[in-house]
Amino acid sequence: MENNRFENPITVRADATGTLLTLRTAREASDFLLNRWPGKRSDKHRAALQACSDVNLGNKPVIGARRAFVAAAREAGIFFDEKV
Repeated sequence: MENNRFENPITVRADATGTLLTLRTAREASDFLLNRWPGKRSDKHRAALQACSDVNLGNKPVIGARRAFVAAAREAGIFFDEKV
């Protein structure tokens, strides 16, 4: 099994009601980007999708996918930071 698990899971607001969803792997993040993304599909969204794909293919480390996904989620206003 490939190691595409994030060291620190990512929590996002999954819908307009504010339901929280925790993503633990690049595969889960990729699925969210493709099928549940609530916002505009911007350059950051595309970069996150590519980064997750690279991880899932075994071409890149998982930390890059996590960083790209968080950047896209912040831009879309759906990133949930528990520290705030």
